[in-house]
Amino acid sequence: MAKWNSLADRATIDKTIEALTKNGFVPYYAENGEAAKKKFFELLPAGAEVMNNSSTTLLQLGIADELVKSGRYNSVRNKLMAMDRKTQNRQMQQIGSAPEWSVGSVHAITQDGHVMIASKSGSQLPGYAFGADHVIWIAGTQKIVKDLDAAKQRLYEYVLPLENERALKVYGSGSSVNKLLVINQDAPPRLNLILVNEVLGF
Repeated sequence: MAKWNSLADRATIDKTIEALTKNGFVPYYAENGEAAKKKFFELLPAGAEVMNNSSTTLLQLGIADELVKSGRYNSVRNKLMAMDRKTQNRQMQQIGSAPEWSVGSVHAITQDGHVMIASKSGSQLPGYAFGADHVIWIAGTQKIVKDLDAAKQRLYEYVLPLENERALKVYGSGSSVNKLLVINQDAPPRLNLILVNEVLGF
C-alpha cells in the first residue's frame, strides 16, 4: 500500500508536468495544500458557475465548503440540492453535466501524461470529458504512476477499498468502479491540474 501513497520525487514530477503539457493539459506545481488552494482560487473567477464534484481532496483543503457557502460563486451543487430528484431528474442531469467550471480531483496521473478518474455513478465524468468549459483538478503527487496499467492497479488495490469504506460511512452503501474515464489529450487551456507536494485524498 505504501507505494500508492508516497509522494513522487521532483524529477518524476517534472517529467509528468512536461508530458501533461504535451498532451494539452495545463499543469501547475504547488509545494503544499495552502499554495494549491491559493492557485485554485486564482484560476476560478469570482461569480463563476461551478460544480464541485465529490472529492476528499477538496474537502481536506476547505475548498468544497467555500464554493457552496461563501456566496462568491454560482454553485451548481447548491442548485441540485434544492431540486427534486423524482420530478426534476432530467433537468438535474443536464445542469450537472455541463457547468461552466467542473472541479475535483483524479485518481491517477501517469508519467506519460494521462489521467484516470473512476466513478460509481458517473455523475462527474461528463463535465470532465467534454461538458464543462473549464476543469480544475487538485491532486497530491502520490497519485503519479508509471503508466495506465499501474493507474488501474492503484485504483483497484488502493483507491477503491478506501472509497468503499468512506461511502459506507457517508451513504450507508459501498462503492464500485462502474465507470472509468481516461483522458489522453485535450485542447488547452480547458483542463487545469494542480499537482501538490502533499498527500491529499486517495
